[in-house]
Order: sequence, then C-alpha cells, then structure tokens
Amino acid sequence: MTAPLVIDTHMHLYRSAEDAARAKASYQIWEYGSLPGVHFSAYGGDPDDARAAMAEAGASHAVVANLLDAPTPGVEPRQDLLAYNRWLCDLAARSPRFIPYLAVDANLMAVPNLVAHIRAMVLDHGAQGIKLHPPLQRLDLADRAFWPIFELCRELDIGIVSHSGPSRSGMQFGEPDAFRPVLAALPGLRIWLAHLGGAAWRQAADVARDFPHVYFDCCEIVEWLGAPGAPSREEAVALIRAIGVERVMMGSDFPWYDIDHTVARIFELPGLGEAEARLIVGENAARFLRIAT
Repeated sequence: MTAPLVIDTHMHLYRSAEDAARAKASYQIWEYGSLPGVHFSAYGGDPDDARAAMAEAGASHAVVANLLDAPTPGVEPRQDLLAYNRWLCDLAARSPRFIPYLAVDANLMAVPNLVAHIRAMVLDHGAQGIKLHPPLQRLDLADRAFWPIFELCRELDIGIVSHSGPSRSGMQFGEPDAFRPVLAALPGLRIWLAHLGGAAWRQAADVARDFPHVYFDCCEIVEWLGAPGAPSREEAVALIRAIGVERVMMGSDFPWYDIDHTVARIFELPGLGEAEARLIVGENAARFLRIAT
C-alpha cells in the first residue's frame, strides 16, 4: 500500500515554546466529558515542533488556524493580533507547507478595520483564510454586523475554518445550527466546521444536508470517541457517511493531539474503507484547499 496523502486542516502554532506552553495550560477540554486513555501530544507547538510532527506523520501541508490565545504580555491586544497575523504569514512565506489562516476577532478590532486587515494580508502577504471561534469570541453568526467579513471571504475566494461545538455560557454561538443564517445567505462561502460539531455532533448531518457547500473536519473529536458527549466509533462512521465522506477532512488540533495518531484513528474506524480513509486524511483537503498533488 502506498502511503496516503496527509494534509492537516487544523493546526495551532505559537511564536515561542513559552507561548505554546501557556496556551496548552490554559485550555480546558470539557464538552465531551470523561474518557480514560485519551492520547494527548507531548509537543509544545512552536514551528520546530510542528515540522517534527508533520515529518512523523508524512504530512505535506498544514493549515495554521490560530486565535490570539497566547497574547504577548504588555502588548495592546489589537497590535498583538496584527503582529501575530504578520508573523504567521511571514512564517508561511519561508515554509510554504504551513497554510496561514488569520486570527480574526471583532472584540479586538472593529469589523471595517478587520475587513481592511484581511484584504491586505491576503493580497500582500499570502494569507489564505481566516479562523473563527464563536463561543470564545461571543460571536453571534446571525448578527449581520459581522457579515462584511464573510462577504469579503467570498469575494476573495478564501477559506474559513470555524470552531463548532457547544458553549458553557448557554449562548450556543458555535453549534452547527448557529451557522444556518450565514450559510443560507452566502452559499458561495468556502467554509468548514471543526470537530464535526463537537458535543453538538448530532446537528452536523442536517446542516450538511441543507448546505452542500459546507465541509467539516474531524479534529479532536476522533480522540474522544466513546466519551459521554461524543459519538461512538460506529456513530462517527455513520455521521461521516451522512455528511458525505468527500466532505470530511482530517485535522489534528496540534499541539493538543498528534497528527500521526489522528491519522491512525481514522484508518481504524470500523467499517470505513481504505479509500474512504484516504479521502479524509488528505485527498479531500487537497481538493478543498486547491493543493496540487
């Protein structure tokens, strides 16, 4: 068997090992409940760690989809957001295997300023998409005040990756159903929802049915299969098939999880054929991201 094409559609990178350690220590994974034996990565999450992890997995490319979750102490947050995005694009210019998706947060910059920033970073610095986290950013996707950003993404034909899953706050901005207003209004968006909907995974198949242009990634959730808030392995395969195997992509959520372990978990899913697994771990992403193979 030839080695599969491996493309990671959901990686986080940090400007230093210290930043990565702070981000990993501060993030609590709560929505799936308890599951003994979850495999967490020992990597920290700076670019050298990512290159090593990609080499271990044979990954050709990785989408870097960060938030400003490791802010620089003493730096004004808006300026730090701008600096992080420039750092990421400069890194990708030197290391084209990294695909830069900008951190975008309307709490730190007004929407018109974000639109101008995204446009400049795409046209002048090689950014290829944006990353959103509606629960953490308290982003109501039905609020049309934010939609100029989605309209710009459609105009520039760039990708959007968004966290999807429930929120502890009770304001379910990140559940798959919360995306319906913008998906209905802007059908040309190149968007994927992360984690197969997380602990709200039961909504994912209906959203996929109603909006055929939407893709999903299976990062993190594949490491939690069988937990109280996650599907079983058999339910995960049924969900992937209900969405459409050709619309699900592999993401690792590195540095919380390892790329090679995530790939192995996908190939081990019961009843999933080798050709289907190959689509998920790389071939779908190559098509969606327009990567020549």
